[in-house]
Amino acid sequence: MRIAFIGDIVGSHGRDMLKVHLKKIRQEHDIDFVVANYENASHGFGLTVKNANEIVGYGVDCMSGGNHTWDKKEIEALFDTHEILRPHNYPDEVKGTGCKVYDVAGEKLAVLNLMGHYSMPYVDNAFRAAKSTVEALHANGVKNIFIDFHAEATSEKRALLMMLQGSVSGIIGTHTHVSTDDFQIVEGTAYLTDIGLTGCRDNIIGMDNATPIKQFLTGIKGHFDIPKKCKKILQIAIMDFMDGKCESAFKLKVFDDGVTLRTDAWIEN
Repeated sequence: MRIAFIGDIVGSHGRDMLKVHLKKIRQEHDIDFVVANYENASHGFGLTVKNANEIVGYGVDCMSGGNHTWDKKEIEALFDTHEILRPHNYPDEVKGTGCKVYDVAGEKLAVLNLMGHYSMPYVDNAFRAAKSTVEALHANGVKNIFIDFHAEATSEKRALLMMLQGSVSGIIGTHTHVSTDDFQIVEGTAYLTDIGLTGCRDNIIGMDNATPIKQFLTGIKGHFDIPKKCKKILQIAIMDFMDGKCESAFKLKVFDDGVTLRTDAWIEN
């Protein structure tokens, strides 16, 4: 199976890039299943019903979340109507789930959404949740497992790879909005510390520059806004899974000026 992952869709500009490019990318690269992180999709904070329907209509099959999952109250209803995840290591009493299994290209695919700990909301231990969930999936015969690990600290993301390499098909980090240059395949596990945002690329993590600069200069916080105009980017990782292993992977950076850059994951021997 060939799956794709898009991280941190930020506001209307990120959604616009999906609208313009995603169906063409799916067709050109024969993608069977698309996962995308929604937590910043509605003006940078959370997800509305309207925007959820937009994203599904543009070609996304499953959406994962993070620390902004709960910013829009209507998210709770979406768990009953859409293929939407929230971090799996929220307590069991929290609505929704962070793990679903899908039939893709004649095989089972599990999508697992986890959230880290450094500078994040209080949640259960991500590493214990990952270990127990992966073990349960294997016990149920599910080999192809993809993880969106929504975390601030690169050390947490790297540690999850060291713990699960060879046991899951892919681990890709989200949250920082800044893409990293370490796409690799280790013991059959595709890994990228952070895929980076899909949205505005010529400002500060997809947001207007004024408020964050003022905060760094004065220490006074303000409300972050999506700029009305900007240069845009779509960042998508494409991975080939078979029998629980990633055989090959590459990342596309699609710019709104017509340029597309491809980076192939290297295979660690």
